[in-house]
Amino acid sequence: MPSPFPGSLLPSLAAGVIAGLLFAASATAQSASDEAEGEAPVIPFALPQSGPFSPSEINIDNDKAIQDWFRSAHANAAAEAFRHWDDEGEVNARCATCHSGEGFRDFHGLDGTEAGVVDGPINTGGVVDCGTCHNAGLAEVREITFPSGVVHPVTGVEASCLTCHQGRSAGADVEKAIAGLPVDEPNADLGFINPHYATAAATWLGGYGEAGYHYEGQTYSGRFFHAKPVESCNSCHEPHTLEIVFEPCQTCHEAESPEDIRIARQSYDGSGKTDVGIHSDIAANAGTLMDMIRAYTTEVAGAPVIYDGTRYPYFFADANGDGAIDMEDGSPVAYKSWTPRSLRAAFNWKLVTADPGNYAHNPLYTLELLYDSIADLSDPLGVDVEEMNLRR
Repeated sequence: MPSPFPGSLLPSLAAGVIAGLLFAASATAQSASDEAEGEAPVIPFALPQSGPFSPSEINIDNDKAIQDWFRSAHANAAAEAFRHWDDEGEVNARCATCHSGEGFRDFHGLDGTEAGVVDGPINTGGVVDCGTCHNAGLAEVREITFPSGVVHPVTGVEASCLTCHQGRSAGADVEKAIAGLPVDEPNADLGFINPHYATAAATWLGGYGEAGYHYEGQTYSGRFFHAKPVESCNSCHEPHTLEIVFEPCQTCHEAESPEDIRIARQSYDGSGKTDVGIHSDIAANAGTLMDMIRAYTTEVAGAPVIYDGTRYPYFFADANGDGAIDMEDGSPVAYKSWTPRSLRAAFNWKLVTADPGNYAHNPLYTLELLYDSIADLSDPLGVDVEEMNLRR
């Protein structure tokens, strides 16, 4: 095999290596002499292993995990979830717990500060870093309080997932806002209550977690228990890429993808189809509920609403019913004609659709919230739910 070095360099390299070895041998002898005389040995230099080297070939502990994390949404420092506060110079304390590893550690007291509150200031530019999930102090976090007030026990890294995927509001907030108000009368003091985003933990705990608006007289399915090997966040999601690990699902489910898994023999959306995943029933009922919200705001409240998921507060006014969002001074006009009935239905719709994995996290609770919201709106709209062939 030909040498990678030009012939003219070989004598020089050989001479250098020999000189280095002779010097190292001399240094070793000197160190041994120093040690024999009771003096600390002197190591004049350290020779590297034989090269040449390529950076990609240098072994780094946890290299695969770091690469996976770096490509995930948790590490995307350019995302709005981590850039929203750049102009302010620091992350709002109310948001910092989940939008900065520094804020997370502050909230749980992992940085030596008081637990349960973000003392701040929390610098911008942070992400959900390694220390968010790998901090040794997480072992001491034994419970997480949800927006509903429910306190749920946790162990280890589960505290990270449930802290940040529980949403920011619950049905109790809606109940408090609409208490004592005429159910079908628009009230300008009411504003949309946003359950927030990526609410997987809230969905997972179901009726026990009380995330949704629970209608009077109804019971709701509790925490969704899976089989033992797939009952935690990390058992279904690769913890660094955040991707769904689908192979364990196929132990019990014959499906091509998670969305294709069906957990029931009956149809919930009135289609009669049972050869599709339960995801299909949930999506259909969510679509039906949004259609009914639009119909209710137009026909009952007398003030049409338009939903735009790309900008807060998502629900906007369309006073003339032309299908375009009303504008004022160049800005969209937030919807201010909520009634208690439309507000609680919209909250449940947003809670359900804010969790794209609802079909796996808790399909039963999700379907119950959708059905009850549809049924509630059907009365003033004069719609017969029985004829829709929906199931709760």
